[in-house]
Amino acid sequence: MSFELGLVEVSELRLGARTALHDGVLSVDADGLSRRLLDSDRRLAGARVHVVRPKERTRLVCVKDVIEPRCKVRGEQRGEGRRHALAGMAVVTCGQIVGFQEGLIDMSGPGAGYAPFSALQLLVLELDPVEGLAPHEHEAALREAGIRAADVLGQLAADAEPSRVERCALEPCSDALPRVAYVYMLLSQGLLHDTWVEGRNARDGLPRLVPPAFALDDGIVSGNCVSACDKNTTWHHQNNPILRELFRRHGRDLNFAGVVLTNEPVRLGEKRASAQAAIELTRSLEAAGAIISKEGFGNPDADQMMLIRGLESAGVRTVAITDEYAGVDGASQSLADTAREADAIVSVGNANELLELPAMDRVIGPANVVEKLAGVNRDSMLATGGLRVELQALVGATNQLGQGRLRCVDA
Repeated sequence: MSFELGLVEVSELRLGARTALHDGVLSVDADGLSRRLLDSDRRLAGARVHVVRPKERTRLVCVKDVIEPRCKVRGEQRGEGRRHALAGMAVVTCGQIVGFQEGLIDMSGPGAGYAPFSALQLLVLELDPVEGLAPHEHEAALREAGIRAADVLGQLAADAEPSRVERCALEPCSDALPRVAYVYMLLSQGLLHDTWVEGRNARDGLPRLVPPAFALDDGIVSGNCVSACDKNTTWHHQNNPILRELFRRHGRDLNFAGVVLTNEPVRLGEKRASAQAAIELTRSLEAAGAIISKEGFGNPDADQMMLIRGLESAGVRTVAITDEYAGVDGASQSLADTAREADAIVSVGNANELLELPAMDRVIGPANVVEKLAGVNRDSMLATGGLRVELQALVGATNQLGQGRLRCVDA
């Protein structure tokens, strides 16, 4: 299969009288978009649209998801054909808290350096659910509103000429190159910890093999309220850096063997069965090595270690990516589970590390519930109007797909 992603650069995002894309300028009719979202879902009581730009002294509170607007322009199957994306911008949903594991995005200051979103122009949807909505319905209303808005904007890219095109194809290559598979773990624990695969909950139908470009072709949507720092937003799945790197290096120093999409169940028996099935699928790809990424922490640590044990025992050399929860001083046990075979681990940071954030000129979202977010407490509120928080509170700060900016230095 061959997949192409055409990047249509948005040089300027602004609010205007109508929604249109012209010469790189994306204009959005805020009132029209708000009405459309409210008319489409009776679970929403209010919707306000904001434009936020890089380097502004702006903080987004209770962020639910981030989505890159896209549209399919050629092909029927997921992972083949062509899709266009509005690059340089994203849709962000925020508003009344669903679970305590929503997070913050700062567009400037020290918090802005921990994730890619501060470098994007953001169309922010501040959403109000109707009173008395159950948590799962609340989550679904916010998630679907973001996807709906991104779809409206993404359609504008259909006839636009991309500034560049990324081609993802696995051409035949030398048998001497090592075959490397990607084991792609998705959060699927229920209780607002869910991911959606082509509209189906990841608790069902996984593990399975998917086309290598499946996620890059919008096959995965975030539906979870896991801690903000290691939440894989929909944007992260759409721009998975592991997949891009594997495609880039295919035929040069490795043979990209394929992708095993797997889940993270809650019950021990289901964990074992899922891990064993994913291991067998990886072996079916005749992989000599595997990369494993995960989402969440604690419970998912056990899933990842089961996969590492099984793959290493099967002769598949494995590298895993994880973040750590090692306490604010870095001295605590950082993972809930370990394995002797886990001898090649990439850490993307300590989620408990403390960071002081300055006061902002503009706050979008319910600032009165900031202390309920994971990584924040009442003592986090500073007299200056700023916050002292753990990295856990920042969306994407320790992203386990490797989409981060932290670096390790030998002292």
